[in-house]
Amino acid sequence: MSSLENVFYIQAGLGVLANMFLLFFYTSIILGERPKPMDLISCQLTFVHIMMILSEGDNLLANILESLKLGNNIKCKTTFYINRVMRGLSICVTCLLSVFQAITISPSTSFLGKFKNKVKTRIIYAFFYFWSFNLSFSSRLIFYVAGFINVSETHQMKVTKSCSLFRMNYIIRELILTVIISRDVFLVGVMLTTSTYMVVILFRHQRQCKHLHGINHLRASPEKRATQTILLLLVFYVVMYWVDLIISMTSTLSWMYDPDVLTVQKFVMYAYPTITPLVQISSDKRVISILKNLHSKCH
Repeated sequence: MSSLENVFYIQAGLGVLANMFLLFFYTSIILGERPKPMDLISCQLTFVHIMMILSEGDNLLANILESLKLGNNIKCKTTFYINRVMRGLSICVTCLLSVFQAITISPSTSFLGKFKNKVKTRIIYAFFYFWSFNLSFSSRLIFYVAGFINVSETHQMKVTKSCSLFRMNYIIRELILTVIISRDVFLVGVMLTTSTYMVVILFRHQRQCKHLHGINHLRASPEKRATQTILLLLVFYVVMYWVDLIISMTSTLSWMYDPDVLTVQKFVMYAYPTITPLVQISSDKRVISILKNLHSKCH
């Protein structure tokens, strides 16, 4: 599995670099002019994905904490907590992205169209709610994660080379699983619903363009491209999410740690935060123009 681990590290490095580039790009837009709601959401998503990748297992964040001599327990609790918070934020912000785009392309006379003027303030409230919920809900992990010690596997499950997860009370575990599954099923359901809605809107718009000789088509093409990009990301996210969920549930219920399975799970889980910035870079004209200018200056 060493070759797959090498692929994972290359994937993680590519994901961090691409997300860092987008983070600086969106931050400069937000600080330099009136930001669009899409820029706020994309900036938030890139930050979440950077922290997701850096906090996974024995990655950079773990090495930094270890170099500070904070102890293995603190390192494990901190990295595991941050990672779970960011995974929760990833699905929340991705869902918000799908809802926002559905509102953006909706006709003004439709139900969603009525929210167009209120989107920006609602997004700030949504960010506050998402962060508050995930920070507080994931805090339970502080009590069940610790540095790996040599005891029976019935008491702990090794989740990285140096960290382990301890058994929870049956009622607490079932309650936590119910909340997590309910949250994720609801958010994935919203994504699928908005995706279907956007496909219908695009299909109707394409039909109308055939009768209007392309006049409206030219005006709506940026929105159409943005919608197609988001639809691609949503489909990819949902597929990766369910594969990750199946692996996680299987490992948790069987209470078995398999390093090979864990490596495959990492590869699947971080495919989305790696692919997302690459798709955004290739589809955003502002980013493409910046890259072209840099290329022309270098030559």
